[in-house]
Amino acid sequence: MTINRDSRSSELIVLVHGLWMAGPQLGVLKHRLEENCALQAAAFSYPSISKRMSDHAQSLLQFVRARHAERLHFVGHSLGGIVVLRALEMSDDLPPGRVVLLGTPSQGCRAARAVARLPFGRAILGASICEECIDCGPREWTGRREVGVIAGSSRIGLGRLFANLDTDHDGTVLVEETKLPGAKDHIVLSTSHTGMLISTKVAEQAAWFLREGQFRREGRTADGEDEDV
Repeated sequence: MTINRDSRSSELIVLVHGLWMAGPQLGVLKHRLEENCALQAAAFSYPSISKRMSDHAQSLLQFVRARHAERLHFVGHSLGGIVVLRALEMSDDLPPGRVVLLGTPSQGCRAARAVARLPFGRAILGASICEECIDCGPREWTGRREVGVIAGSSRIGLGRLFANLDTDHDGTVLVEETKLPGAKDHIVLSTSHTGMLISTKVAEQAAWFLREGQFRREGRTADGEDEDV
């Protein structure tokens, strides 16, 4: 797909990584989103195991405000999705756009709670995970932006080594933990937690939501109507 340079200058997708990661891990997803959406994407990096969630959210706000985009979309993986939500809760003056959360444990994380009980577990996880995924209550979205949530169901990941993940999960986060009341749409794909970053289907679905405000499902057209079969 040829990228429209005019669109690139006025509309931006900001990607936010998860725990124990940095910007480079977002490279494949960034490239695929740019191709699928014909928009520019930028990766935001933050020290995921140091500082508190409010610090990460403020840094993200500074990052996006410096870009001066007319429309601003977010794609957050795992903890990065919570960074996005917190930043949006702290500000109502950002340009309009949509949000996609990838494997984000919006309702806490059983695997993280299990790790936190180990010696030095909380130090390994960092303050923001403890604050948002362990010592947390139910979360809902009441903001104006449309939020889409992608969960994984491929049970490959280290989380299952620490906790009894007895329902559908992506190897780290339960599908139930990704559900966010107030979100516009939620879809489960056959991918693992880390695999979301390189999954073609995840990138395609994220791009579809950013364009259309809903995920692409078989039998549904872009305007949400059922196709004739």
